[in-house]
Amino acid sequence: MRIGELRRLRGWTQERLAEASGLAVRTVQRMESGNDASLESLSSVAAALEVPVRDLFVTEERESLEPGVRGLDERAEQQQVQRESATRGWQYLYSGVGIVVTLGTIALIGAGVWTGFAIFVIPVYWAAGKLLSQFLMATVVEPSLDRRYPLSRSRRVTPGN
Repeated sequence: MRIGELRRLRGWTQERLAEASGLAVRTVQRMESGNDASLESLSSVAAALEVPVRDLFVTEERESLEPGVRGLDERAEQQQVQRESATRGWQYLYSGVGIVVTLGTIALIGAGVWTGFAIFVIPVYWAAGKLLSQFLMATVVEPSLDRRYPLSRSRRVTPGN
């Protein structure tokens, strides 16, 4: 396995890799020494090193990899696409509701149903909606996507990330 080589290329210690992958240092040591590792551990290390699982192995011929390893990369890619699609759906929902609120507010003011002060509904929706959307993404949607697509990673930028 090339885990040690890839780790050193990043300038990481085994401890840093263990922390980034969510594994114990001893697990990382066993994996680097070539002892058997679970597909889940391989996936975690590959994600931490930002490489496909197949790159953790010395071999370059795809056919020589175990079917489970080949399939893991394919499943991880598929789950990442599905996760990003679901995330885009939530973003489109926020934008779509915002457009309806904006056009509806303008129409109601234009028809004389609402007073001119109702124009403040528009920036309030976009500002408060953005905050609410970020809160819901962090506390509800992302954890749900983590459970549904365990081989995928969030692309959201968060403080400290």
